[in-house]
Amino acid sequence: KTIFAAMGANLAIAITKFIAAFITNSSAMISEGIHSLVDTTDQLLLLLGISMSQKPADDSHPFGYGQELYFWTFIVAIFIFSIGGGMSIYQGITHLINPSPLENPIWNYIVLAIAIFFEGFSWTIALKEFLPTKGKQNFWQAVRNSKDPTVFTILFEDSAAILGLLVALIGIFLGHLFDNVYFDGK
Repeated sequence: KTIFAAMGANLAIAITKFIAAFITNSSAMISEGIHSLVDTTDQLLLLLGISMSQKPADDSHPFGYGQELYFWTFIVAIFIFSIGGGMSIYQGITHLINPSPLENPIWNYIVLAIAIFFEGFSWTIALKEFLPTKGKQNFWQAVRNSKDPTVFTILFEDSAAILGLLVALIGIFLGHLFDNVYFDGK
């Protein structure tokens, strides 16, 4: 449930961000669109990990395939930091070297508000699934002791996405307010 909610939200958000980036010429929106596309791919990898971890034990894996879930969650973490972060850095540097003015930034505000809403919705679903597994442990103990990394992975990913959206919103707002194209470089 958590993965499908996050995947649907991220795909819809990616499409709207790329449309807004095309309309407004915003570097921050291109970067955000790439992030949402990477996040959508991450959910597909988590689904793959769940599927592979449920295969029955066989001669080559007498204890089963349960570790597949942890492996694919690790791959998701690598994707988030390497591709998502790397593309943001590249896009930001490119924009700082060759800045282009924001055109009609109201579209960026609308798309970012919608994205924050959908990420918040996905985050809420992930939190609601995580809290019952937490029991009386504190948050970090529950994460460390969890046998299912998919829920807290999405919880962390959505938290980072919301923070990234807020940074993009601040950059676009400051660029618009001060008529300075460099703030959009994020």
